[in-house]
Amino acid sequence: MVRPARAVARAYGRGVRPAVDPISSPVTFDGNEETVRVLVLGAGFGGLQLTTRLSEELGDEADFVLIDRADSFVMGFSKLDVMFGRTTADAVRHRYADIVKPGVRFVQATIESIDPVGRRVETDAGPFQGDVMVVALGADLDPVATPGLVEAGCEFYTQAGAFAAREVLESFGGGRVIVGVISTPFKCPPAPSETALMVHDLLLVRGLRESSEVSLVMPLGSPIPPAPAASDAVLRAFAERGIAWCPNAVVQRLDPQRRVAVLADGTDMPFDLFLAVPVHRAPPVVAASGMCVDGWIPVDPSTLETPFPNVYAVGDVTSVGTPKAGVFAEGQADVVADRLIARHRQRSVTSTYDGTGACYIEFGHRQVGRVEVTFRRGQRPTGTFDEPSAALVADKAGFGASRARRWFGTDWINY
Repeated sequence: MVRPARAVARAYGRGVRPAVDPISSPVTFDGNEETVRVLVLGAGFGGLQLTTRLSEELGDEADFVLIDRADSFVMGFSKLDVMFGRTTADAVRHRYADIVKPGVRFVQATIESIDPVGRRVETDAGPFQGDVMVVALGADLDPVATPGLVEAGCEFYTQAGAFAAREVLESFGGGRVIVGVISTPFKCPPAPSETALMVHDLLLVRGLRESSEVSLVMPLGSPIPPAPAASDAVLRAFAERGIAWCPNAVVQRLDPQRRVAVLADGTDMPFDLFLAVPVHRAPPVVAASGMCVDGWIPVDPSTLETPFPNVYAVGDVTSVGTPKAGVFAEGQADVVADRLIARHRQRSVTSTYDGTGACYIEFGHRQVGRVEVTFRRGQRPTGTFDEPSAALVADKAGFGASRARRWFGTDWINY
């Protein structure tokens, strides 16, 4: 079954969308079903927003199964708050057991296989099948892909990695710090720059800044390529703080014995602490499903439909053309929700994805900036940038609080 699935996905990746699925006839899903079954894989921004919207509109008219291997959700920017001692791990965890919504069942399980043709998954909690399936499993990190990274580096992009990095930073006695982005694409484009700025502040408060060096190494020409104004602001902040900016630099490996990062041009960069953004990949179970083309799931950029009838994909697992960030997954989930609700109510389906999302950027000293960018196929990204301010600190906290209330019915615990 995997082989024909790959054939359809590859055709779609080349811009060829079959008028009729050659493998199976589509599910009607026209509002006549007594109970519509929607299978949502992954409980991140995309999965949480989708099930919340569907529950609000359809409630018990549908059966929404939300599957994730974790028992709790942590907002992306909260990982840095924990990493730099602003709050605790327990304070930022939102437990999926708190989700009490009409029609929604949360299942904590590991997905072992995905059949996009039959809209069926096998898990360690048993099989599940839907009339509609939405893949929102995000991107996995692969530290092993970079020789020496596991032995000598400290990845901070996973929840476990960021929480462990807190202990590393607490005991760090100063020296040469490299924040290193190994490859593209990667989640949350501003996060490496934020980390470099927050490392500077941490060392300054502890009286270690003068005896330390902080560098940001990236394989890109600017810190936040889609947002030139934001990149300029970041580079000004780096210059003011003496943070070294190393653009277009590709880290090939880390040498644990010599404590150096070896770049593609042969340069050695010594370090005492290497904070890594590892290689990103689609989860292995997604890759094995045959849905991927060039590493990610291709989707219609307007509707988030995959080549498989009644199968959608949102967020980091796709190649939709927007950055890999939660706010974009959330916007994509809204479009899928609008379309599924309209179909069930037998209304005209008009909602399309506009490629717009906004991110907050920590500049240190309790100053936060905000960038909003729109991505449209065949066009350069356009957007706006709000300079760092204390007012945006509250705005960012409000963003987190609103999601916690909508998705979990809990109060946001802020630092």
